[in-house]
Amino acid sequence: MTNAEIAKIFRDIGDLLDMKGENVFKVRAYQKAARAIEYSPAEMEQLLKEGKLEEVPGVGEAIARKIAEMITTGRLKYYEELRAEFPPGISELMDVPGVGPRRAMQLSKDLGVTSVAELEQAIQEGKVAHLFRMGEKTAENILRHIQTLRTKERRIPVGAALPLVDEIIAEMKTAAPGIRNLVAAGSLRRFKETVGDIDLMGTADDAEAVLKAFTELPQVKEVLGRGATKASVVMNKGLQVDLRVVDHDSFGSLLQYFTGSKDHNVDLRGWAERRGLKLSEYGITDVKTGLLEKFATEEDFYRRLGLQYIPPEIREARDELERAEKGTLPGLVEVPDIRGDLHVHSKWSDGHEPIEEMVAAARERGYEYIAITDHSAGRGIARGLVEERLRKQMEEIRALNEKLKGIRVLTGAEVDIRADGSLDYPDELLADLDIVVASVHSSMEQESARMTARVIKAIENPNVDILGHPSCRLLGEREPVQIDMESVFRAAAATRTALEINAMPDRLDLKDVHAYRARELGVPLVISTDAHRPFHLDYVRYGVGVARRAWCEAKDILNTRPRAEFVAFLAGR
Repeated sequence: MTNAEIAKIFRDIGDLLDMKGENVFKVRAYQKAARAIEYSPAEMEQLLKEGKLEEVPGVGEAIARKIAEMITTGRLKYYEELRAEFPPGISELMDVPGVGPRRAMQLSKDLGVTSVAELEQAIQEGKVAHLFRMGEKTAENILRHIQTLRTKERRIPVGAALPLVDEIIAEMKTAAPGIRNLVAAGSLRRFKETVGDIDLMGTADDAEAVLKAFTELPQVKEVLGRGATKASVVMNKGLQVDLRVVDHDSFGSLLQYFTGSKDHNVDLRGWAERRGLKLSEYGITDVKTGLLEKFATEEDFYRRLGLQYIPPEIREARDELERAEKGTLPGLVEVPDIRGDLHVHSKWSDGHEPIEEMVAAARERGYEYIAITDHSAGRGIARGLVEERLRKQMEEIRALNEKLKGIRVLTGAEVDIRADGSLDYPDELLADLDIVVASVHSSMEQESARMTARVIKAIENPNVDILGHPSCRLLGEREPVQIDMESVFRAAAATRTALEINAMPDRLDLKDVHAYRARELGVPLVISTDAHRPFHLDYVRYGVGVARRAWCEAKDILNTRPRAEFVAFLAGR
């Protein structure tokens, strides 16, 4: 069982216990365990083998036993017995956005609904709208969520969603010049690696005109609905996009509410309740006086709660509230902090432009250094560099550096890690390079122990500076290799070998939870784009997004260092 599957079961248990009216601390224990498992960089199966399950925050002896049962048997008796206490279909109904545990129980008891299909039919027949605390608007929202789930074939990578949002925002500024503060919220703003739909938030004096312009954008395939403050559409690519427009003085509250995450907002509501306050998308209400305060910015919203501003990427119910109360949240890395790209390909191997073009693009972005890291010959890619060609490229780069001002080109290579952990170039050649990125590109089916030993052997080679795209995954296309990341991190920390956050949108590798753990262990990290064309250098923003989710500051990322300091680090290794 994967971490995601285990976390889902514990989250369901928490919801079911909540419906039963169980002790709130018991409910929260399962919710806390679910979050810890979901964000753990190590697979529970591996930790079970090592006897380390109880080292995961929130996992005590009882939870550990349940994890072990799920991993060894593929099921959890306690969960099955708990589900049996409720009407059939409750779990399926709870998975529909806008329903949740209590509404799922209400729908089941009052209407006998046991499936999403039955729920859809009940809404269309007007039965749901007449239930207590439901109404037409709630019923319509649930129906829209059901239709959205049906139209979405799968979640899409953030790298596909973000350009669409950029396009929409640019067109809206022309089509509806009265709109202000137009930004994405939800999982996209938190920079989750995949998104299911897109929520846009904005303010305007004339909301009706803005929403009309939105529904008439050329990318819109279908209009799902349009009201006084909100419109929902399906774009040509099948992705649902919602736009909400409010008054300027309410924007901060709205943006915070719809950015999430759900778990963060639950914790934040509890935080507010303990202080006599009630939160909503409209603002903060003093429970005693009933006075509603509106907030134009999120900074003011969090400040009213006595908290340091919490960046969207870390709103995932870890310990951000406690840190924000103390004012100890990190200053997260930003795109302008990056001073160079350390994984760049040219026409010498499988890139599409000469070295000079890639260097010119890097200089345009204000970089102080760039490493040309074309593939070694063993990669199997056309024009992979044999030793003679690589030495010729090194000569060309050194000659180029004599002409350049303001930027230095580092000689480098992306060298293949062979199946036995040896490298595709001899050590004498690697020692002559400024920087060496070692990556796995073949024999990816190896079992965990062998793959781990293979990668660690490469890390321990003193000529290897960076481990490239460590898990080898391709989002939606290729699963990560089987590897003990914890052991890899510890080897990298011991040798001061950097691990790469590969910013290519279909990789995002290291992923956020792995980068978080590597940072905790003091592993040097780099953010590189794996660029094959000049515009690929702009993908750095995706790598920075991952690093921010991992709570990384600029000091945690090697290529935020000035050129002299970075070169000194390489020499010091």
